[in-house]
Amino acid sequence: MDPVIAKRNVKFIATKLGFGDCRVAPARRARHADEFLRWAAEGKAGDMKWLERDPERRTDPRNILPGAQAVICLALNYYPGPVDPNPAYQIARYSWNEDYHDIIEEKLRDLDLAMQELGGTQRYYVDTGPVLERDMATESGLGWNGKSCVQIHRRMGAWFFLAELITTLPLEPDKPTQNYCGKCSACIDTCPTNAITRPHHVDAPRCISYLTIEHKGSIPEELRPLIGNRLYGCDDCLAVCPWNRFAKVSRDIRFHARTEVFEHQLRDFLALTDEQFRSLFRKSPIKRIKRNRFLRNVCVVLGNVGDSGDLPALEAAVETEDPLIAEHAAWAISQIKERMDPTKCTSGARNLPA
Repeated sequence: MDPVIAKRNVKFIATKLGFGDCRVAPARRARHADEFLRWAAEGKAGDMKWLERDPERRTDPRNILPGAQAVICLALNYYPGPVDPNPAYQIARYSWNEDYHDIIEEKLRDLDLAMQELGGTQRYYVDTGPVLERDMATESGLGWNGKSCVQIHRRMGAWFFLAELITTLPLEPDKPTQNYCGKCSACIDTCPTNAITRPHHVDAPRCISYLTIEHKGSIPEELRPLIGNRLYGCDDCLAVCPWNRFAKVSRDIRFHARTEVFEHQLRDFLALTDEQFRSLFRKSPIKRIKRNRFLRNVCVVLGNVGDSGDLPALEAAVETEDPLIAEHAAWAISQIKERMDPTKCTSGARNLPA
């Protein structure tokens, strides 16, 4: 098939599958491959050791799929709206309901089948494989990489997922778009832990999304007060982006808030058994961090915003057999009791890093 017609057909099918944008990048070494490799070598990926594996495959899609000629880059809007379902705590919007991996992979399978009929061989990913997806997206013209390293789109803002199909089809690349961040530094200025050390450079071990999701151990005490009421992930750098004024609420209700999760008070989560945790967060990305890390996060948030009414639940959590939960529950109790003592300064102010 003619490459122009093939590309037109691919974009048409992507639109029918619900993707908000579909662009094509050339299959070649990522533009910022060397910068990424230095970042990983400096240990900035923290516990995310998979980012350090397969550097040749991660930086060049031709090493993933021999004969690759193009990378199809896709965007899917997940914006569930601006209002937090429960003001007592914040959960990153992308995880308010079902796991996006499952939703998007179903669409990618359908697109792959259609492309096979066009004569192509594909490998597809939704942040599950060795692909520098934001580099590919920027190269294709699917938005640009913001100063917080979040991809930004002129029509969708920052509330969208990225996915890629590496293909052997000889599709004509689209042109990159302009970077429209200009002098804006809102994402850098708003970061609670100063994890965005400079434009396009994030110190992952300081990022709240990393600390509450990817980090497997104890959260450093000096960073706990800065987490505030963020229970899972952090949307701060996305929420302040001026380009989000163009964002539209996703029509896919699988991204809208799951009522049975947000009707819980924070202390309620501490009583969840493993089975109840798995049931409550079925098909949710939250399920993958497992109960002990989720309850670790609950304890940290209670330590920051809880009151005397939360102490019995925390005292019970201290007695748990899981040392990760017990440690953070004990810390939360000390923080609440300190706030209850009018003769002492708040621990949040004391623990702020210099």
